[in-house]
Amino acid sequence: MTLRHLSIFTEVFRTQSVTEAARNLHLTQPAVTRAVQEMEHHYGVQLFERIRRRLSPTAGARRLFAQANHILEAFDRMEEDLREWDDRGLVRVGATVTLGGALLPGFVQRFRQQVPSGEVRVTVANGDTIAAALEENRLDLALLEGRVSNRDLHCEPIGCDHLCLVLPLSHPLAQKASVTVAELAALPLLVREPGSTARALLEETLLSHGFALDPVWESTDTQALLQGVIHGLGGAVLPEETAAAGVQRGLVCTRPVTGATFARRRVIAWHRDKYLTGAMQRFIDLCRPDL
Repeated sequence: MTLRHLSIFTEVFRTQSVTEAARNLHLTQPAVTRAVQEMEHHYGVQLFERIRRRLSPTAGARRLFAQANHILEAFDRMEEDLREWDDRGLVRVGATVTLGGALLPGFVQRFRQQVPSGEVRVTVANGDTIAAALEENRLDLALLEGRVSNRDLHCEPIGCDHLCLVLPLSHPLAQKASVTVAELAALPLLVREPGSTARALLEETLLSHGFALDPVWESTDTQALLQGVIHGLGGAVLPEETAAAGVQRGLVCTRPVTGATFARRRVIAWHRDKYLTGAMQRFIDLCRPDL
């Protein structure tokens, strides 16, 4: 028995007429009669009796009708949910540590306001980890910084951010208006872990001037690095947003590095072969700076 059989049966039951059921379903009368007979033959039960030229449902038909209604209504609800899934379904979003704190919470909040029935699942990690998750389809979208080398990922710019050198107030370089790259390289440096875009940018800058990165402290947590600077353990190149709180409280200072531009572009990225549902497209639109 198929859903088509159930639909025909329920319409015949309601109208108690093959002719009217056929007209309502836009079928021929023989097709309706054949569907009812197929059900009767398959299950070995009579569903209708013809009395005085009208169909009269049997006890078995009345019992089937109640169950058939539930089945057809459940199927209709399922179809409706599937049709709307693109607009209100799950979106798996990743972000780097910096963007996971600076931008992503606001984007998720706005998405939930605009798509109350949607669901967002978030992963925050370093740039390499997030990019790999996009490539392997473990994430749908991601907020990334810096240059994305994976050609399978489509990247759309959504702005930029800047890193800055953060120093303890007691450090001798804090007395200077700016710092050279050589002085930066000679500092005890507190840096992010391998795979972080901030670390990659710092390493590229040092290498371009003939210096190697040799950190004294590595951490996945930018706040831990800031605390290390506050306690005089060395210098760190951190996002301006991270450094701002320490500067405002008079705990650290920032200095420009001559000959170095610690600027990173921000992008929202997805795999080039990714099918973007309506919900994913809504999230992308929220991230665009002009919307």
